[in-house]
Amino acid sequence: MTLASCDSRKTAGENPFFTEWDTPHGVPPFDKILPEHFMPAFERGMSLHEAEIDAITSNKDEATFENTILAYDNAGQMLAQTELVFGMLCAAETNDRMQALQEQAMPLLAAHRDKIRLDDKLFVRVKEVYDRRAALGLDAEQMRLLQKTYDSFVRAGALLDAEQKARLKEINGQLSLTAVKFGNNILAENNNFVLELKSDELDGLPAGIRDAAREKAQQMGKGDKWVFTLHKPSLIPLLTYSTRRDLREKIYKAYLNRCNNGDEYDNKQLINDFIRLRTEKAHLLGYPSYAAYVVADEMAGTTDAVYGLLDQIWTPALERAKGELAEMDTLLQKDIPGATFESWDWWYYAEKLRKQNYALDEEMLRPYFSLENVQGGIFYLANRLYGITFQPIVVPLYHPDAVAYEVLDADGSHLGVLYFDYFPRDGKSQGAWCGNYVEQTYKDGKRVAPVVSVVCNFTRPVRNTPALLTLDETETLFHEFGHALHFLFHDVKYRGLSEVEGDFVELPSQVMENWAFEPEMLKHYAVHYRTGEVIPKYLVDKLRKSELFNQGFATTELIAASLSDMDIHSVTEYEPFDPMAFERQALNEKRGLIPQIEPRYRYPYFSHIFDGGYSAGYYFYTWAEVLDKDTFEAFRESGDLFNKKIAADFRAKLLSRGGSEDGMSLYRAFRGADPDKRAMLRSRGLWDEPEPEPEPDDEGEAPLQPEVRQE
Repeated sequence: MTLASCDSRKTAGENPFFTEWDTPHGVPPFDKILPEHFMPAFERGMSLHEAEIDAITSNKDEATFENTILAYDNAGQMLAQTELVFGMLCAAETNDRMQALQEQAMPLLAAHRDKIRLDDKLFVRVKEVYDRRAALGLDAEQMRLLQKTYDSFVRAGALLDAEQKARLKEINGQLSLTAVKFGNNILAENNNFVLELKSDELDGLPAGIRDAAREKAQQMGKGDKWVFTLHKPSLIPLLTYSTRRDLREKIYKAYLNRCNNGDEYDNKQLINDFIRLRTEKAHLLGYPSYAAYVVADEMAGTTDAVYGLLDQIWTPALERAKGELAEMDTLLQKDIPGATFESWDWWYYAEKLRKQNYALDEEMLRPYFSLENVQGGIFYLANRLYGITFQPIVVPLYHPDAVAYEVLDADGSHLGVLYFDYFPRDGKSQGAWCGNYVEQTYKDGKRVAPVVSVVCNFTRPVRNTPALLTLDETETLFHEFGHALHFLFHDVKYRGLSEVEGDFVELPSQVMENWAFEPEMLKHYAVHYRTGEVIPKYLVDKLRKSELFNQGFATTELIAASLSDMDIHSVTEYEPFDPMAFERQALNEKRGLIPQIEPRYRYPYFSHIFDGGYSAGYYFYTWAEVLDKDTFEAFRESGDLFNKKIAADFRAKLLSRGGSEDGMSLYRAFRGADPDKRAMLRSRGLWDEPEPEPEPDDEGEAPLQPEVRQE
């Protein structure tokens, strides 16, 4: 093979996916990868994968774990590697060429997956091994891989007849293309809206926000204006601080109506296509709805269990939000007597209320949360808990904004590579995420270390001022870093055991958020970027006292999105529908959502559930929150938030294990019991400790079940 060097200039002459990567720590040779390399790599990858599958199905020997299950697990590695890089770049650094490639490649890849998962000969061999599993003497991990492999074939349609399989292939191909179009429409809408302001329209906006808007205007050649966009670092400050209610309304309506404007980027018909196709797919596979199909393979198990959790939180959260609204409406009436409180007023008056009730505003905090210091804080936390360290390295980058670190384990051995990519740009999707460019695997008995990337959309530095993060952005970085640790700590023998259940996957990320604003943690990283002063105790105290501030709103908008997701995917018989009318009926009419609160995501731009892998799964965050708050209780109970023994246990029994056992088994092995909901409810202000109960009698009594506080 021709070896690619990481310092040569990009040329279209050789395809980097056809060679061994002679790069530091096996990172992708981004300096060589061009858009035109992907289709040939996909084609060769699919061809190699098919040849590997053919070798399994044409084997005349009796089907065994080694020649069938393990061979299947090892197949398709070149294709998988190409898909990882392509998928990550399409989210973080796309362009017209990459988007066209997505539309071309996604249906081909969907068809390829179906060709393998619906291969009768292959499934016969898998089933032969599965049927004899009790007599094969397999260890626990081998048995788990066998079970997951068999289940994945069944869930993919292996038990269907030929006609049903043909239809399922058509559905999967159409769904893959629909997802690409949906995501590309959102990216276009995010970039198309620009709010240009003049100097007399900036009232209320802090200097740092003005500077960022001025710099954006200069980049766009509008030097005499101040520009705001729909990217969160621009949108939220305008909603929070602008005294101009008309401007807040204009930008928020633009945000809410993305892909709902009846133009070429309108996603309402695509949503109909998703629900029609997904419902038909669920019926083919024997489920009443797509939600039932999805949840059957998760920790929750049933849609009733999901609704049970969401409904338990919904009513008290909404009541709390109504109380918050009443307080803010009093402030609005002072400003504009007789005015009706609207959804675009919430951020502005919430900030006013925070100043009034806690003498605290975010602008006085931001100087203590420079991006450099927050990143240093998460490195410090990881070192305190796990002993790992991070060293900057020079490697190929896919964009100049990205930076890379080698991650070293406590013994100095190589654990993986971690990229950070922090700032918004036109080729990047909204939000924040973490993923792999190279997955952790085993090759020739040795661990192949992962290459992980954390991607965010944070406020950019402006001139001599570094990027100063909001509390939400700070929490987001802790969250995504938790995902990164999960990937970095993976030590899984089989590729088919790398993934965990969807409603488990947010546990490693969300648990990290718990440390972010603990006083013990803040004194190590919350340092004023100019003076070097550690955040003073009076500010920490204000921060702690305001922990539950606006939690009614935050919880309500989150659960509203989770419910709207479950409802639209619980449709049992598809008929053409208006997604916006469906949303209103599900949330406002059925459940009483007040018009002053919008769900966190409305259907036309609900990327998580339509093109982001969280369909019928936005509840994952809430389900995992029960686990993450209960996990943090273990540290609290120990009296040491940096307890190395508990952290080592968490890593060994949960973070390193991937999907080698089901999520609840992993959790019980770590915690020694089922998770207790009370910690989660308490953290959101929805739980009051009951009066002490009488001592149990000799026969004992059932464990305490949480009751939700309604205000």
